[in-house]
Amino acid sequence: MTKDGNPPTGDRRVRRTQAALQRALIQLVQEQDLSQISVADVVERAEVGRSTFYDHYRDVHELAEAACTAMIDDLIESLPDLSADSADPTHGPDPTGSLRTFFANLAEHAGLYHSLLGPQGSARVIDHVRRRITTAVHAAACRCATGDSPPGHTTSSIDIPHDVPAAFVAGALIGVAADWLHRGCPRTPAEVATLTWPLLGSLYQLEAGTPPCRQESRPGS
Repeated sequence: MTKDGNPPTGDRRVRRTQAALQRALIQLVQEQDLSQISVADVVERAEVGRSTFYDHYRDVHELAEAACTAMIDDLIESLPDLSADSADPTHGPDPTGSLRTFFANLAEHAGLYHSLLGPQGSARVIDHVRRRITTAVHAAACRCATGDSPPGHTTSSIDIPHDVPAAFVAGALIGVAADWLHRGCPRTPAEVATLTWPLLGSLYQLEAGTPPCRQESRPGS
């Protein structure tokens, strides 16, 4: 960081270039399958040189992983708190709203997500999504139980206590999303959200009475 608190010019330039490449890929995936997209296609759409591409990514697949994880991170931040009260419309906004947004974004970029979350997808992306959702659900559980986020709030599931329901919810949500994408999104995002929400809420309630943020990690856990 510079003295005025802003990132160095070089860092901003890197982020702008990476963002341009990711936008270009996302646009191209709307037009053709990811496996058919070349580096030449991406740099032409992004209007950068081929050498610039290789300054940031090894290949199109690595670029796709970066674009997918960046979008997923933004989506996960908006997932609903899985509290008992949130399932009751009388206690506030419909909690399925953020799930609808989650599935709507998956549908909008179905080609990219299906390529990376499907049977021949990226283990790196799937693991990233699983860890991020696990951490988000754990943090939501702590807020519901104590009103605060976990101590030392992080974005890594490795740094939180072993939270079985949170991990279960993460795996379930990834499974629903991957199956829905694989089948060509046969239900609308609203329908999938409505069907998914009560299942996730039920899974979360498995841990009611024992706030996960107060659980102690055990050796070997």
